[in-house]
Amino acid sequence: MDRREEIIYAALELASECGLRAVSLSQIADRVGIKKPSLYNHFASKDEIVEAMYVYLREQAKKCAVPIPTDKLYGMELAQILSVCMDGYVRFLSDADIQRFFKVLYSERTTSAAAAGILLEESARMTASVRELFYALAVHGIMKSDGIDSAALSYAYTIHTMVDNCMDRVTAGEEEKLRVTEEMQQYIAWFAGIMKGE
Repeated sequence: MDRREEIIYAALELASECGLRAVSLSQIADRVGIKKPSLYNHFASKDEIVEAMYVYLREQAKKCAVPIPTDKLYGMELAQILSVCMDGYVRFLSDADIQRFFKVLYSERTTSAAAAGILLEESARMTASVRELFYALAVHGIMKSDGIDSAALSYAYTIHTMVDNCMDRVTAGEEEKLRVTEEMQQYIAWFAGIMKGE
């Protein structure tokens, strides 16, 4: 682990313990075992650390989502494709570090511009990924292309809300872990029927 990674993990641990706003650069330096001025060799500010944390943890968590080769993906039915993608998204969000990070962001998004900004960026990434997938599926004749932008936005936000609901149930102790629920599968089946024109 290099020094930047040490700083990122130290900041994540501290933010998980006492909240992002309460974490100071001095605390991060102490946790890493360096002097505060040494932090500036790696990051210019706490906001830069938080942004780097998002990028780094996102890349690490993406390794949990096993990608399906494109040639196999386009040989499946629409509902299967959406289920496989949903499973990958849940695997991504199930990474312990990304969950800790998002819990901090969710708890502070109403008072922290940095937290709100990262959550907006994540929503935009998810929506863009869904839109890109839907366009590819339309090109391959797997789904209809009518209203594809609206369909992508509607699908992304509905799935996002369902995942948030499941995460809340995990936090409340009603669910053991984040998973693809029966409700999500039912929605995927319904949506696939609509987008195939059934």
